[in-house]
Amino acid sequence: MAKKKTAENTIEQKLNSLYALQQIDSQIDKIRTLRGELPLEVEDLEAEIEGLETRLAKLNEENDALDKLMSDRKNMIKDAKAAIKKYNEQQKNVRNNREFDSISKEIEFQELEIELSEKKINEAKANIEHKAEVIKVADEKLKERKKDLEIKKKELDDISSETEKDEKKLIKDSEKAKEGIEERLVTAYERLRNNSKNGLAVVSIERDSCGGCFNKIPPQRQIDIQARKKIIVCEHCGRILVEPPADAQDN
Repeated sequence: MAKKKTAENTIEQKLNSLYALQQIDSQIDKIRTLRGELPLEVEDLEAEIEGLETRLAKLNEENDALDKLMSDRKNMIKDAKAAIKKYNEQQKNVRNNREFDSISKEIEFQELEIELSEKKINEAKANIEHKAEVIKVADEKLKERKKDLEIKKKELDDISSETEKDEKKLIKDSEKAKEGIEERLVTAYERLRNNSKNGLAVVSIERDSCGGCFNKIPPQRQIDIQARKKIIVCEHCGRILVEPPADAQDN
């Protein structure tokens, strides 16, 4: 008879431990719910800011390349004009038509180089003007996102500073509570929590129904749960059903 009593107490202790663990983890969940989506919003803003900064850097690099192109083309125009001046002087001293035609072709070539360079410079100017608008919009957006990030970080820091101490203590309490529960039950408990939107793996009966999925529990099964002699799971959602310890019911 004593042996049977010990076995019953062991099951009851397991149920009490699981119930206590769920209460601790539910408090952790409440704290994290209080923070809400803020950590994700901060991460998203940081990623967006990084993307905008990369884009701005690329646009500025492209503008630098266009500036260099314009500078190179202006130098080419300068060189071409100097060449034309030199060829014009040479034409004054030609000895025959063939030399004149040859120099004329050189002058024509340099004039085409000037025309092409001026076209490239105008294209680069237009491109720079267009990019200036894009850069302005991106820069304004970047400033806005940085302000948003500052606000969100402050909100998160304020909430975290208020709850961090409590959360750390509860996490330690949770780890300590798990140490007193056999590994297979902890594994099952964590799996149930991970698969549950509300993080509930251990629930009690509420209005003759499962406190997790709210499906009705047959009367005989309710009696078995209240007896606390074996671990019983909900037939519908798989959550562990327990009768809360007397001290928890008093609270």
